[in-house]
Order: sequence, then C-alpha cells, then structure tokens
Amino acid sequence: MFSYRHAFHAGNHADVLKHATLLHIFNYYAHKNSAFSIIDTHCGAGIYDLEHDWAQTKGEFYDGLDRVLQQDEYPELVEHYIDAIADLNPDGTARYYPGSPWLALMHLRAQDSFHGFELHPTEFDVLSTNVARLFPQGNRRVRLYQENGFEQLGRLLPPPSRRAIVVMDPSYEAKSDYQQVLNSVRNALKRFAQACMVVWYPIVQRPEVQALQRKLEQLETPWLHVSLTVRTPAKNGLGLHGSGLFISNPPWTLLNALEQSMPWLIKTLAQDDKASFQLRHSGL
Repeated sequence: MFSYRHAFHAGNHADVLKHATLLHIFNYYAHKNSAFSIIDTHCGAGIYDLEHDWAQTKGEFYDGLDRVLQQDEYPELVEHYIDAIADLNPDGTARYYPGSPWLALMHLRAQDSFHGFELHPTEFDVLSTNVARLFPQGNRRVRLYQENGFEQLGRLLPPPSRRAIVVMDPSYEAKSDYQQVLNSVRNALKRFAQACMVVWYPIVQRPEVQALQRKLEQLETPWLHVSLTVRTPAKNGLGLHGSGLFISNPPWTLLNALEQSMPWLIKTLAQDDKASFQLRHSGL
C-alpha cells in the first residue's frame, strides 16, 4: 500500500502532460476574481529533487522534462510549464521539480483555498515541511490531511465558492484504484456537477485501463479526454508507455491549447515511431 513513491518518476513524460495541462486550468480559473478551491486527492511530497538517488535510479525525467528543456520554442501550454520550473529554480537549473500540489500553491491567490490529501506517512511529513517553507506564517486557506482522498473528497463538495478543481492521480499500484477513481468521480459529480475534475491514469498493459477510459467517457458531463503514448509497449508487458487525462467541465480554452500542443509533445517526447496521441471530447 505504501510502496509507491513518485520521486522515482518525477518529471517523466506523464508529468509533462499532466502538469502543463493543470497549469492551463489553474490559470484559466484565476482569470476571474471570484474564489475557487483546489482539491488534490493524492498529493505526494509536493517537490522533488531530481539529483536525489530516487530520481536518478530510473532517470525518467531524461525522457520527459529534460527533452522539453532542450527545445528552443514551445507552444503556449508548455511555455507556462517551463516558467513554473524556472520559478522554482531561480539559479537557472532544473534540479527541483514541482508536483501537482506545488503548482497549485504557487498559483493560489488570497481568496482561493487548497485541500491536499496524502495517506503515505513519510510523504505527508515531507509535504507538510515543504508547505511550511512556502507559508512560514501559516495560511488558513491551505489545509493538508493525512487521510484517504478517495473517501474524504465528498465532504468538500460543493465548496462555498461554487468553483472547484479536483486533481485525482493515485498510483494505480492496486487494481482497485481504477474502480475507486470511477466511483469517486461519479460521487463527486453527483454532489457538485460543475466540478472540474482532472483524472490522471497510466497507459499500461492492463484491461482496467481500457475499462476506465470507456466508463469515464460514458459519464453525463461535458468532458475532454487526452492521452499521450510515447513508445511501443514492452514485450514483457511492464512499464509505462503513456498516460492520459480525463477532464470533466474543462475550460473552453483547453481543447484548442491541446490541439496546438500535442503534435509538439509527440515530436519532443517520442521514444520510437509508435508514439501517438488521442484527443476526444463530448462535443464542447
């Protein structure tokens, strides 16, 4: 249950797609002065040191963030992502990598709120320490919980602001995570149909992946679904060869941003000639 640590995978191709897309959504919500809530059901540590042994063990960021940084020009979606990396590394390096909760906190305004869940005790301690450094005087609008995000999400919906972004990206180590994701999304949308729910999932050789993709697209909500495959699946059936994002109630600007960005991401992140992307929606 507690074996997964995102530090081994920080900055990989899946993070590039996920975090660039999240930043677009955060920025869109911030265009209006009215407050909004960000709820992250599986926070992780918040910040990752790419020079640490864990990140270097697999070096997945070399086929993700590092490839992106080697380019001279970026589509707007990716440019904001690069800016966020630079903000965390004022010395001009890319040593420290911001996870989803950190990107949210970096864009939090005085009127907004953040609720972050992390069940792993060590990850929660690191997350708490990192957040305390960002807000040394504390911030009553930032709440962290060492609890199960799947189980606790419902009590935060709908938020007082009636504007909410939910980020849901569990490890999927347990096959039961796929069904828990679907159940949580369904229950959350019943409580607050207008929620912008961003569901990340891995593309691996498991039947649960196809089932989740199909069932999410059957939900009666406006949705956008993007996936990125960077290579041919391994013959032994192991490894992450792609990832996807399902977004309910997406910003109207997101479809065009992804249409412009996905060909660039394929060209930049492809590991062989089988790299591809899919972009579907419910008729936005």
